[in-house]
Amino acid sequence: MDAAKIISELNFKAVRSSGSGGQNVNKVSSKVVLSFDLNASEALFDDEKVLLQNNLAPRLTSENILILNCDEDRSQLKNKDIVIKRFLEIIKKGLYVPKVRKATKVPKAVIKKRIKDKKNVSDLKQSRKKPDLE
Repeated sequence: MDAAKIISELNFKAVRSSGSGGQNVNKVSSKVVLSFDLNASEALFDDEKVLLQNNLAPRLTSENILILNCDEDRSQLKNKDIVIKRFLEIIKKGLYVPKVRKATKVPKAVIKKRIKDKKNVSDLKQSRKKPDLE
């Protein structure tokens, strides 16, 4: 994954933000909306696209477009930086493939030790019984 190449494919749109800003909120577009078209991306390989489609399915639109918003700050530039960092983190997590778990056998020494311990406990309990006098 080439982050610089992917960032060049992003589309940004500035929108009027809700929230703090006072009178300025009505005239400044500080909210940033990021959109990334997964199908049209040339920075990702086909197998990476399939992996992202599967892992990010709830976040994607029906046209496989990822849309992220950020209006945390009053500055449009800071919001753009925040949304880019968030986007790269989402892509990194979406491309993560967990290791396949290899099933292992229980070693024979462990089995023998468990049986020996059980035998010891059994002998201990047998020794607590009253002797059979008959």
